[in-house]
Amino acid sequence: MSDAAMNTLRFLITKEFLQIRRNSFLPRLIVAFPIVVMCVMPWVMNMEVKNVVVDVVDNDRSTRSQRLVHDIEASNYFIFNGQKLTYRDALADVETSRADVIVVIPQHYSRDIANGTQPQVLIAANAINGTKGAIGSAYLSQIVTRNANPDAFDIASRIATLNLYNKNQNYKLYMIPALLAIVMMLMTGFLPALNIVGEKEKGTIEQINVTPVKKSTFILSKLIPYWIIALFVVTVCLILSWLVYGITCQGSLWYVYLLAMLLALFFSSFGLIVSNYSDTLQQAIFVMWFFVVCLLLLSGLFTPSRSMPAWAYATTYVNPMSYFIDAMRTVFIRGGGFASIAHQLAALAGISIVMAVWAIVSYKKNH
Repeated sequence: MSDAAMNTLRFLITKEFLQIRRNSFLPRLIVAFPIVVMCVMPWVMNMEVKNVVVDVVDNDRSTRSQRLVHDIEASNYFIFNGQKLTYRDALADVETSRADVIVVIPQHYSRDIANGTQPQVLIAANAINGTKGAIGSAYLSQIVTRNANPDAFDIASRIATLNLYNKNQNYKLYMIPALLAIVMMLMTGFLPALNIVGEKEKGTIEQINVTPVKKSTFILSKLIPYWIIALFVVTVCLILSWLVYGITCQGSLWYVYLLAMLLALFFSSFGLIVSNYSDTLQQAIFVMWFFVVCLLLLSGLFTPSRSMPAWAYATTYVNPMSYFIDAMRTVFIRGGGFASIAHQLAALAGISIVMAVWAIVSYKKNH
């Protein structure tokens, strides 16, 4: 790039930062959004099931059955809603959303245990929320098994489980690397797209179109400021992760920033592509929102991508969010090196470069 082109690029980048600074909303968004995401979302985006409301129907009313009731009542995972006289009374609570799970202790529960017979305890769960019903039933099954057959439970408890990397199974540690993708998506995807479409609506972009500025120079002037903003936002997120949760990156921070820059290149290029084909701000917002939601839900951010159907899992091969989240968790949680994320880096770089070329080619500059 010649000296004249470099000077032009520098002046255009300065113009972009001046526009951002003079905007009354954008500087606040750039600072506030990563703070809100990092300080609020890890607490609410938690797949651990707690506060399951339980009704118990005790048809045995023995000392052994009451011990089971007290075990359920003492658990931190459940809210004991009291004992009901009949299963029909407990089912009425489930149908009116006052209870999530019903435990029915059969008659002769204590006698069957004394005789060496396994009693049949009914656990009926409201499966409208499938995750809550399944995990709540699994927790209750463990309590029932421990009460009915303590010896078998003692044998099972002797099996040692070694959790690698995320040893305390802290869900925040699992979510924080992925939340960086959401922050990057907004800062480097939506903002450049809305910037260009806003200039189209105001007519100011025509002043650039009649100048001899090259398309590549103009596109770079739109991308570089948001890449710098992306680096700032990632730094803020890493600092908050350390200050608020005591969670630090186990691998090299250089890989974190490299992954962030590649994702920023993709989303900023994608945002510019959308803006190139959009005539109004509303159109750009709806198109961006459609693709962003699809990329987000199919990336493995909330649930493992391997759990998706085969046709849905196939989309992860062209989904940069999936590569970014996988690589970030590898570096951030496991402390993986270059060899561990080489595949993700190559895929992200390839997709991002294709999108950047498309962004430059699709921009129509009329003289």
